[in-house]
Amino acid sequence: MDFLENIRVALSSVTNNWLRAMLTTMIIAVGIMALVGILTAIDAAIYSLSSNLSSLGANTFEVDRKRETVRSSSGRGNGSKRSDPFSYDQVMEFTDSYDYPADVSISFQARGATTVTYADRETNPNVGLYGMTPSYLTSKGFELAAGRNFTEREAREGGNFALLGSELVEELFNGNDAFAIGKEITAGGNRYTVIGTLKSKGASMTSNDKRVLIPLQSAKRFYANNTTNYDLLVAVRDPSMIEAAMAEATLTLRRVRRLRAGQENDFEVENSSDLVSIIRDNTVTLRLGAVSIGLMTLLGAAIGLMNIMLVSVTERTREIGVRKALGATQRNILLQFLIEAVVICQLGGIFGIILGVLAGNVVVIFTGGSFLVPWLWITLALIVCTVVGLLSGLYPALRAAALDPIESLRYE
Repeated sequence: MDFLENIRVALSSVTNNWLRAMLTTMIIAVGIMALVGILTAIDAAIYSLSSNLSSLGANTFEVDRKRETVRSSSGRGNGSKRSDPFSYDQVMEFTDSYDYPADVSISFQARGATTVTYADRETNPNVGLYGMTPSYLTSKGFELAAGRNFTEREAREGGNFALLGSELVEELFNGNDAFAIGKEITAGGNRYTVIGTLKSKGASMTSNDKRVLIPLQSAKRFYANNTTNYDLLVAVRDPSMIEAAMAEATLTLRRVRRLRAGQENDFEVENSSDLVSIIRDNTVTLRLGAVSIGLMTLLGAAIGLMNIMLVSVTERTREIGVRKALGATQRNILLQFLIEAVVICQLGGIFGIILGVLAGNVVVIFTGGSFLVPWLWITLALIVCTVVGLLSGLYPALRAAALDPIESLRYE
């Protein structure tokens, strides 16, 4: 018997005992679905997060206050302390003195939860109100759907102008971007004239589409205080020079923050790709957990498959005797039952892969990404199915191959 003939015999056996084989196949499918589904969901979440962070651009880095872990005076636990906030004067000094071909964006969150109204329409109190400079849009990856951006003069001198996120345009103006231009809205206790609307950025960790953007000086005038921290975002024009740009920014920030020689930085300069790498490294434990869940389920499936194969050997004892009488060797019988076990596992694996990919991509729906086909995990699942089939079918196959042909022919 050649390899293809063994596969044909295995499929015939599965068909003849379809209910028993189907139940075993379903157990294997559940294990593979858990394995592929969770791994796909993790990949989808990372991909969405990477896309959102990468929307800042591979040529973009941000500056933040340094966070330090400090031990409480009572010795009963640890807490965290952040360095002094970046003041308005400091960020403006950085913008003026940073001598590098890059666009510097300044922003801060004026209100974290506010209500926006237009005529008789009102949003839920979950809208973010941000003050920003014109380069904020390109640095953050926003695109205008209609209207215009702020000018540098408007950002520095202020003005009651606003840009609206796509969700707010949908709620207040029925999604009509052109109609929204020139209309007057109320947000954070002040009135603003809409001069532009933004295209949707999709779902992410923060609601990018549910925000109102106003000129930096207006936000400073109405909402800032002495403890306000201004965010710095730098977009380098040549992505290959990102490391040099970050080094130059560090030197400039040390001068701006009045740090002495030998004194540690009280700020952090981070590139979005660094954040993605950290997140990916921290998902190793999640992946190991997913693999463990899938393998535990497959262990139960392997035991069930071995039991079915032993029953199959007993039921087909006379058939084995006939095959040996016609010239089949022990190797032929061994391969026949091994291939049958592998075929059952692969059928369950294919079904489980389909279910796992579909289940994992449910995460994509909520993160606004594109359909993800995890070829690495599909390959892993097929390899695991093959190994499970070989291990589960080995003992029953050896037992079948060792049967005496004379005794087998006498079996009733």
